[in-house]
Amino acid sequence: MSRIGKLPITLPQGVEVTVNQENLVTVKGPKGTLSSQVDTDIQVAIEDGVLTVSRPTEQKRHKALHGLYRAIINNMVVGVSTGYKLSLELVGVGYKATTQGQNLELALGYSHNIYVALPEEISATAVTEKGKAPVITLEGIDKQLIGQVAAKIRSLRKVEPYKGKGIRFVGEVVRRKAGKTASK
Repeated sequence: MSRIGKLPITLPQGVEVTVNQENLVTVKGPKGTLSSQVDTDIQVAIEDGVLTVSRPTEQKRHKALHGLYRAIINNMVVGVSTGYKLSLELVGVGYKATTQGQNLELALGYSHNIYVALPEEISATAVTEKGKAPVITLEGIDKQLIGQVAAKIRSLRKVEPYKGKGIRFVGEVVRRKAGKTASK
């Protein structure tokens, strides 16, 4: 049995989960509503505040989907109850970030500024403290969407291994390389 798939999901106070005939799981909570289509072979059962995901057979496909859908439903439950937060830092001379509504303006050492339009579900804040790298914080209820937006922002200027300049996640360890050595 799948180690992830067999774990039950305890529903926090104020979170409501519904499953319709087409296996569409809808999770409502204090922060919002998320829904996801679950494969028809996978059964989702809710009994007194505990949600369990089960599979019909031991086929390789069912084993793979079992853990996948359990993790997706758990991410939705955590998202609507507490939400997700992801921080990126801009390391480099002259790198700046500002937000105006749902637009993020980045100065990343190119000849022009880069504007990123953020989805409605995500809110972003850009903080620049003196002597520290600017930090962009993304917040929302959809874990997959926040990760996708963060990866898109990070791809605009990936961290390079020689000087360590670029956009990185806060706390990310960058493997550094030694540069050229002088020949004698």
